[in-house]
Amino acid sequence: MTCKSTFLVIVAILAGAASVSAQSPLTISVDAAHPGPAISPDFSGLSFELSQLLPADNGVHYFRPDNKPLISLFQTLGIKSLRVGGNTGDRNATRLPDRADLDSLFAFARAAGVNVIYCLRLHDGNAGQDADVAKYIMDHYAAQLACFSIGQEPNVYPKVTNSMGVIFPRPSYADYRKRWKQFETAIVAEAPDAEFCGPSVDDNPLWPREFMADFARGDHVVLITAHLYPGRSGLKVPTPEIGRDRMLDDSFVEAYQGLYDGFVPAAISNHLPYRLEEVNNYFNGGATDVSDTFASALWGLDFMHWWAAHGAAGVNFHTGDKVGAGAELRPSKYTAYFSTANGFLARPLGYGIKAFDVGGHGQILSAAVSNPQDLNVSVYTVLGDDKQIYVTIINKEHGDTARDADVSLIAGAGFNHGRVMSLTAPNDDVASKTGVTLGGSVIESDGSWNGKWTDLARADAGSYTLKIPAASASIIELESH
Repeated sequence: MTCKSTFLVIVAILAGAASVSAQSPLTISVDAAHPGPAISPDFSGLSFELSQLLPADNGVHYFRPDNKPLISLFQTLGIKSLRVGGNTGDRNATRLPDRADLDSLFAFARAAGVNVIYCLRLHDGNAGQDADVAKYIMDHYAAQLACFSIGQEPNVYPKVTNSMGVIFPRPSYADYRKRWKQFETAIVAEAPDAEFCGPSVDDNPLWPREFMADFARGDHVVLITAHLYPGRSGLKVPTPEIGRDRMLDDSFVEAYQGLYDGFVPAAISNHLPYRLEEVNNYFNGGATDVSDTFASALWGLDFMHWWAAHGAAGVNFHTGDKVGAGAELRPSKYTAYFSTANGFLARPLGYGIKAFDVGGHGQILSAAVSNPQDLNVSVYTVLGDDKQIYVTIINKEHGDTARDADVSLIAGAGFNHGRVMSLTAPNDDVASKTGVTLGGSVIESDGSWNGKWTDLARADAGSYTLKIPAASASIIELESH
């Protein structure tokens, strides 16, 4: 075969591929007439180590009402729930917050417009001391409190070896139930209006079911909480490429589904909301060159929408400059942002959280999706509180064989104006750590953001065509007139 004939064959193949692509777009038909359940107004949350409440070496608190850049960042990201706990609030606590620390936390919460999930110590804890803390919070800050949790991941409390070398195993659920009830009774005696959430266990559907069987019909329980790190340990990821691939393929979704199937039906039957109060992609502070890359932005956006579509009351991404990893604090790779001398540096995950804030307020809509090319794409549709349709399309295709998504979007004749905002990284590279933008704008160190919408050309009445490049996401707003 000559070079010329080879060239013609390649052109023909490419032309054929282009023809198939043009004839077989990703087609999304939105049903705007039958809105479903509403997404909780406080769906978006962050989770911090309880040690973050303690003053720094200079005596200044992190959570304080005059921390303007942090308040601005919370408001920009749409954060409405602040959970404090982690290992430093329970089994690895060295110092618990005092009243001045609590005052500063709740003054921040009021200024930022967030409610607080507060973890009380169970492991080696004291029921009377927890009751004193709960009473102080309820007496002064009940309006800012969502609930108290008692204990951090009690299903993975460490085994204990005594001086004789005898190993005491991790507590069973029965051990936990007895101790939880003891603490709850002591707390309610001092703070009769206290409300609780639990059992705050990691990727374990059995304990939430048992917890509901024991406490759902009384004992002031108002919320079922679980933790999830679908990639498991960040220290055991074979390579960064594999770690990023897992974050964007079906293996993570299978972990979500397994946890959901394991305990959410019981929560529904008990008429209790549920929340993932501590989550991220890989635990032990995340995985190097994985959790801190643009892949985490696409993952985080997908994760939030998946759980919103499955009825969760919200998710709280564990974050902070340092996070608990076993018995120590380690620099966080999965954090949504880092502290800087002048404010804060939003990391890729923070942009995913902000992208959800753009298109994740309102009621869930159903949509018929045709994906003849089997693209690695997620689609979520919401009827916004403003009565516009928001369609989030996440193209998780990446690598050498990644494909763009040619999209045909059909919403109906009443939606005759569309615009788009895109979440992108340089060169559509999921390994990027910097240069991420949403709506063409970065999140500034003072927490501000100035992203822009771009108008869409209409293909027909209520119909639009657009391209979603590989390794990117777009939020489309369709306005009714």
